[in-house]
Amino acid sequence: MTNRNSKKGLSGLTRRLALTMGVAIGLAAMAPLSASAQSLTLRYGHNNEPASVAGAQADWFAEALAKASNGDIKVQVFPASQLGKLQELAEAVSIGSIAFSHNTAGGIGSLYEPFAALDTPYLYRDIDHLMKVTDVDSPVMQELNKGLIEAANVRVIYAHYFGRRHMTANMAVKSPKDLAGVKIRAVPFPIYTTAVEGMGAVPIPVDWSEVPTALATGVAQGQENPVNVVLSVKLYDVQSHLMLTGHMSNAEVVVMNEDVWQSLTDEQKAAVKQAAEETRQKATKAIQDKEEEETQALRDLGMTVIGPDEGLDIEAFRASVKALVQERFGEKYGDLYEKIAAIK
Repeated sequence: MTNRNSKKGLSGLTRRLALTMGVAIGLAAMAPLSASAQSLTLRYGHNNEPASVAGAQADWFAEALAKASNGDIKVQVFPASQLGKLQELAEAVSIGSIAFSHNTAGGIGSLYEPFAALDTPYLYRDIDHLMKVTDVDSPVMQELNKGLIEAANVRVIYAHYFGRRHMTANMAVKSPKDLAGVKIRAVPFPIYTTAVEGMGAVPIPVDWSEVPTALATGVAQGQENPVNVVLSVKLYDVQSHLMLTGHMSNAEVVVMNEDVWQSLTDEQKAAVKQAAEETRQKATKAIQDKEEEETQALRDLGMTVIGPDEGLDIEAFRASVKALVQERFGEKYGDLYEKIAAIK
């Protein structure tokens, strides 16, 4: 009993200290707003390589915001987990030590659990449906954003199409039974580990920064991601097969600290909204335009690509994954799933 209470107290103290530090840093970053007419500099930390679309779009947003604000707001981008891993980045935006980051919806779910529902496997009818659902003005996103702000002091400013997630491994996989006992890296959030387990594999939660090493050393025998990620970080060097399971259509969610948002003038908020919409459309188009081209590039680099024409049983994967999702999340997210389905 005593030890538990001591640990709890220490945890609370650590959290309060982190919060205090974060607020101090955030206030320092916002000081130019009230102190003078100097430009405002805000930090954007993320986990992607700059060469990937997910990484590049952070730079596009910084450029678009500088232009929309007439140089009044400068965004300093820190890529490739320089400021922390996925969970740490999400928490950093929450406490205000950085102003912006992006994450999967499942990752944002670590701050406000219902957000994870947006990353449910086989959820969207098509990309247009995903984009309508994740528009900040959609009824679903407005509801989720309100909860996120209240729970974590974080707001979504835009979400772009991130791609369809597929599986890679060093073996041919055509149905869930082929993955029995196979260790597949999963994004370390519940909706992702459920997707991997539903596909028949053993989910191995590993942060993205550790994936290449995990694959090279055999800690994981495969992973799942959009093809642009597989190509940009050269996973073809350590994985021989790409299975076009398309088990998730993802949005990458860009978030902002709420205190920083509220500190902005109306003109600055308008500039953020303008830059957000411009970047959302640009990143979505870039990923859509490249998906087929990048899949062919992986073939040319020696990967064996297995789709329905090569015997991949998509319906078997869909049925298996949906059954496990319903078992674990049906009661929790059922109403939200209905609202998502209702968006036309």
